[in-house]
Amino acid sequence: MAHTATPGPAWHEPTPLDPRGAPAPRYGTGSLADLLPTVAAGQGVPGLTPGLDLAPADRVCVFLVDGLGWELLKAHPDEAPFLTSLMAGSYGGTGQPLTAGFPSTTATSLASVGTGLPPGAHGLAGYTVRDPATDQLMNQLRWRPWTEPRDWQPYPTVFELAAAAGVATCQVTSPDFRHTPLTQVALSGGTFHGRLSGEERMDLAADRLAADDRSLVYTYYSEVDGKGHRFGIDSDAWRGQLMYVDRLVERLAEQLPPRSALYVTADHGMIDLPDDPEARIDFDEDWELRAGVALLGGEGRARHVYAVPGAAADVAAVWREVLGDRFWVATRDEAIAAGWFGPRIDERVRGRIGDVVAAACDDVAIVATRSEPNESAMIGLHGSMTAVEQLVPLLEIRT
Repeated sequence: MAHTATPGPAWHEPTPLDPRGAPAPRYGTGSLADLLPTVAAGQGVPGLTPGLDLAPADRVCVFLVDGLGWELLKAHPDEAPFLTSLMAGSYGGTGQPLTAGFPSTTATSLASVGTGLPPGAHGLAGYTVRDPATDQLMNQLRWRPWTEPRDWQPYPTVFELAAAAGVATCQVTSPDFRHTPLTQVALSGGTFHGRLSGEERMDLAADRLAADDRSLVYTYYSEVDGKGHRFGIDSDAWRGQLMYVDRLVERLAEQLPPRSALYVTADHGMIDLPDDPEARIDFDEDWELRAGVALLGGEGRARHVYAVPGAAADVAAVWREVLGDRFWVATRDEAIAAGWFGPRIDERVRGRIGDVVAAACDDVAIVATRSEPNESAMIGLHGSMTAVEQLVPLLEIRT
């Protein structure tokens, strides 16, 4: 008897993702921007709306570890035994994930932490965004080209509001950050204390907590993120930094004065791009993605795309077709309506958001090897709304 071959399934182009299905941050109910308003409101600072269910404390320290995502921490219990114990709610506190804002990147997240506002209000809406006044890309981490900081971000920080209400407020971090514009618009208020080593920062943070009846202390460590970008989160260098941070948190916890709460959090997580050419889509070499684009902003996993006049709809259509199911691709209005940048968008911020916004949902990035050679060579990346990038820990210790 003759056998008839059964035809295989027909091949189809990947269906573009609906941007309304992207997991937008939980602004107002569980985001990084809700932490300091909740803390400071509990200390009696007026005019702030708590967005988290946290018990008040007279003395509060927020320790932000750059790049320490919730999913990454869950995956490395052996390297971080103390932090892992906090995830389970040890030491009188709780452990839960918060969402960073979008994009999940340092400048955006630090501004959200410090101002208590989502990106659509504070305006640091990406790693690089267009300045509508100049039609140039503005790097909001390095603050290039120079832009008057308080024109760019005019709202007071929670630290400034707390200091005005009589809470002893300070930042304990690297001396390099004392005069940066990002510190000015996101983290200023009270006093600044620059210390080089992590151990010095932990010891001084504990001292400053104990110095007053009501105190709010912020401290920061960057090298988990730094080693992740350079070597990847699957490297010994990254794991070594996680082990070091675990010891720093334990050191600080052991010195907390009475009536204190320590919150350990982060600005974003991170993924490693696979060692596969298909994982890096090179904008500088892709004529379809370049067509109609005047400026490419953002970063590899969260792109702001600025179209030449009249081309925005065509650019959105092409990007959706080319990227298929690897990216959520939204027009500016669609991204705003989906809540990516928060429940409100200030008018001064609207033009900073791309005509098209592309957020990765797969292990892929849009690089630009000629115009962004350093960023394009990074192993570890972040910026999008996947759980490994967007979820950050909120770990609590109370005395």
